[in-house]
Amino acid sequence: MSTPPETPAPLAPLQGGVLALLTVAVAFSTFMEVLDMTIVNVAVPHIAGSLGVSPNEGTWAISSYALASAIMQPLTGWLARRFGEVHTFVTSVLLFVVFSMLCGLASSMPMLVAFRLLQGAGSGPMVALSLALLLSNYPAAKQGMALALWAMTVVVAPIFGPILGGWLADNFSWPWIFFINLPVGAAAAVVTWGILRKRETRTAKAPIDMVGLALLIFGVGSLQFMLDHGNDHDWFASPMIVTLGVVALVCLTFLVVWEIHAKHPVVDLSLFKQRNFTVGVLALTAGMFAFFGINVVFPLWLQVDLGYTATWAGLATAPIGVLAFVLAPIIGKNMDRLELRAVVTFAFVVFAGTAYWLSTFDSNASFAKLVLPPFVMGLAIPCFFIPLNQVYLAGLPASEFANASGLANFCRTIGSSMSTAVTVTLWQHRSELHHATLTEYISPGHPAATGFLQGLTQHGMPQQQSLGLIDQLIQRESLTLGVNDVFYGCAILFLLLIPILWFARPPFGSAGGAVGH
Repeated sequence: MSTPPETPAPLAPLQGGVLALLTVAVAFSTFMEVLDMTIVNVAVPHIAGSLGVSPNEGTWAISSYALASAIMQPLTGWLARRFGEVHTFVTSVLLFVVFSMLCGLASSMPMLVAFRLLQGAGSGPMVALSLALLLSNYPAAKQGMALALWAMTVVVAPIFGPILGGWLADNFSWPWIFFINLPVGAAAAVVTWGILRKRETRTAKAPIDMVGLALLIFGVGSLQFMLDHGNDHDWFASPMIVTLGVVALVCLTFLVVWEIHAKHPVVDLSLFKQRNFTVGVLALTAGMFAFFGINVVFPLWLQVDLGYTATWAGLATAPIGVLAFVLAPIIGKNMDRLELRAVVTFAFVVFAGTAYWLSTFDSNASFAKLVLPPFVMGLAIPCFFIPLNQVYLAGLPASEFANASGLANFCRTIGSSMSTAVTVTLWQHRSELHHATLTEYISPGHPAATGFLQGLTQHGMPQQQSLGLIDQLIQRESLTLGVNDVFYGCAILFLLLIPILWFARPPFGSAGGAVGH
């Protein structure tokens, strides 16, 4: 009687210079992919002007990329099982490079949108697989460091995107925001393939769930489009936005029901049966919602209300990375010694404190004062992202890392998209409310307003011009009060998330403690 073939022994983890080189290659490819989610934001006016379209049409270059990337992220697990993690990652990087070049060469808006869509689809698996590759090739004792390095690239890239995008668009031309991906991506693909080509994961020819895939595309596509364009169309006052909302709700509801019972699900929702995965992903998604909301609205407020340029607004947010870079290696090195739930609790308290601090600023705040809260907020970033990634991977086998990371990154991306839509809309509505409230004080019954108007008239300013100036001042203050409300709301959300963390169940081990080395 023949004996079944033995399972091949797992390869030993990488060490020394080879591991360092792999880390740099994977980190740069991850940084590049996440960077492209925000680098285009400040270049939209340049792109729109160059291609002869309106700025609103120019935003399609942003939403098309986010849409395709969001759809592909939950598919990471299936792709990795079918083609292998190394092949899928390297192919994803190369597709990203090719379509980055084509984006830079686009001569019309439809061409740019099409190539951005393909760029996002190609890059979708990169972020999740980068984490899986690092964890499966790092020694168990150093996997906390791998998580730290990966988390920092994912967090810092969106912050530096607007700064780099604005600088390239102002000093060169908008295609260079895409061309810079070519040498970085090509080098990352060559190095990763050279090191890992003989360390491919096992593959299996599982059929793809076409019904689940269709529901995912239509559901996520409708949701992403609704979030990106809802504010421009006055949300549910628009029949188009209502239709998109209904399609998203129906498709995503049916997706959940279908995938639970599917034999070969395209999105493995069974991961949510794991307590730590559910708690970790929920805290990560909701925390990212509040964190991303602050970092979207803050630079917008500086530009729209306080007159900052895109570059200076980026510089005001840049200090957020200083303490994060310092602390990330320390957190990563000591992951197995720390009570991870307490570390994330500390992060949420710091986030809440700095968000409240931002909510106290008025429109006369100096640059020196404005950079302090982001600087302190950097203290919380590694204490938030690094432990939570370990929490949701806790107890999972190494073969599930790509699946889990893909699904978690999908939730994080959707949380970020929802955050942008909700916080910008909330800021607008609160500002309008404050504007209406402040305007009530401009009447003959209020001596301060009357005295101010008389002072302007005495200095030779016509009454109509005086009223226009007062309206400008009211608008400036109402926008500031509105953004204060958003920051205050984010502070409360961070505090409300703290009890959720403590539902996670230790031990959390070393990146789940289930890497087969």
